[in-house]
Amino acid sequence: MKNIAFIGAGIMGVPMAKNLIEAAYSLTMHSRTQSKAQPVIDAGGTWAQTPAQAAKDADVLITCVTDTPDVEKVLLGPAGVIETAREGLICIDMSTISPAATRKMGETLAAKGVTLIDAPISGGEIGAIEAKLSIMAGGPEDAFNKVKPIFQAMGRTITYCGPLGSGQTTKLVNQVMVIHTIMSISEGLAFAEAAGLDLETTLAATSGGAAGSHSLKVLGPKIIADDLKPSFMVDLQLKDLKLVMEYARQIKQTLPGTALAQQLMTALQAQGRGRDGTQALIDVIRQLGPNTK
Repeated sequence: MKNIAFIGAGIMGVPMAKNLIEAAYSLTMHSRTQSKAQPVIDAGGTWAQTPAQAAKDADVLITCVTDTPDVEKVLLGPAGVIETAREGLICIDMSTISPAATRKMGETLAAKGVTLIDAPISGGEIGAIEAKLSIMAGGPEDAFNKVKPIFQAMGRTITYCGPLGSGQTTKLVNQVMVIHTIMSISEGLAFAEAAGLDLETTLAATSGGAAGSHSLKVLGPKIIADDLKPSFMVDLQLKDLKLVMEYARQIKQTLPGTALAQQLMTALQAQGRGRDGTQALIDVIRQLGPNTK
């Protein structure tokens, strides 16, 4: 399994693909915009004009794109993977999309002898660059074991979560927890700011205690520096929260805190800030209080 096709050249996809090349895999790259894939091509990757061309000689094909319709188009649409996929191909979708749609796509691909694994990721841009992603995989366990070395070239925590769709469902759980962490960081630092505390001192004190977390370590300094560069964009966070709330309705599980976070993120998006990093949530919290920084 040395020939990999990789589709998607976003914030996460580019460093993930480069790490695979560094691990001595032969990699063919496709994205909607060729210029975004140029760093991968410069690192030794080969360009493919379409997903079908990328899949033609691949043993494994990885998708890391934005949303459910994007994955469906890449895998099953015109000039898509299904047009040239050989029997035995393993497709790994590392996007965050609908678990139900994942299962349907898996059935369609299986009819052509292609196996789908859903393996969404967490860890942000830094995790992708440093090959320290958390990877949550669903699908046939024997296929998961075959591609595990590929996962190990991109991530540190690799977990088999169960049948197809289980990886996506686990990622939605992750996103519920993440958005609450971002909310707590935003509220805590807005509170500290309004109370007149020095934010750098506050961050140093809280990072070393029970409030300490990876998110606080990464996002806290960005908030203090007014750095809105995204490790994860507001638009993408809202896409994930929509998936969470849709699934929560299906299984009749109430998520009141997540619903509130979704509303506050929506307010941020309505201000034209969908491409800001999720740390920009603090500005919505500030707007609800006396601090108008």
